[in-house]
Amino acid sequence: MMIPAKIPRIVERFYSDWVWRIDTEQKELFLTFDDGPHPTITPAVLNLLNQYDAKATFFCIGDRVKRYPEVFKQILAEGHAVGNHTQHHLNGWKVSDEAYLKDVKDADIYINSTLFRPPYGRIRKVQSKKIIADGKKIVMWTILSADYSNKLSPQDVAKRVSIPFEKGSIYLFHDLEKAEKNMFFALAKLLEDARQQGFSMKKIGSI
Repeated sequence: MMIPAKIPRIVERFYSDWVWRIDTEQKELFLTFDDGPHPTITPAVLNLLNQYDAKATFFCIGDRVKRYPEVFKQILAEGHAVGNHTQHHLNGWKVSDEAYLKDVKDADIYINSTLFRPPYGRIRKVQSKKIIADGKKIVMWTILSADYSNKLSPQDVAKRVSIPFEKGSIYLFHDLEKAEKNMFFALAKLLEDARQQGFSMKKIGSI
């Protein structure tokens, strides 16, 4: 069963200590990318964003930052934001709290950020409370592209992110191989549509 593209408001209210959208009165949207950096896909994403003067936030896996430090440096050098996505892309529901929190700390060695996104969106309450107590903001999403799904075509993914724009919405894409085809098609359309409608793409800053 495919997860709906837009997160229901009731979910946002139930998990109100997490960030689901950015409070802004400006015509701003917030692109985010999970699971990188990737040695070729991430630079290609950066190139596309640059064509539209768009900024984004990359939730990076610590182990991949360790493997591709130059790509990580490129993200920062081009003015984008980064966030912690754990060291090894752990599912918080499937490991102990101790192991999960250690993995977040391990990623902090490579990723200097107060932003955190749990892989798969799965995190236990005690894990969440500890991470927030340590000074991080848990950033979720408003619109899920599902670009990783092999059951969706590029056109399907583009439709998921073409929901009427709402100020402050956070969009979730992935800069990894299984999402590549769907992601680039949908991202290009989103960037073009947003520009035509007067929306700018911003990175997530202090929240």
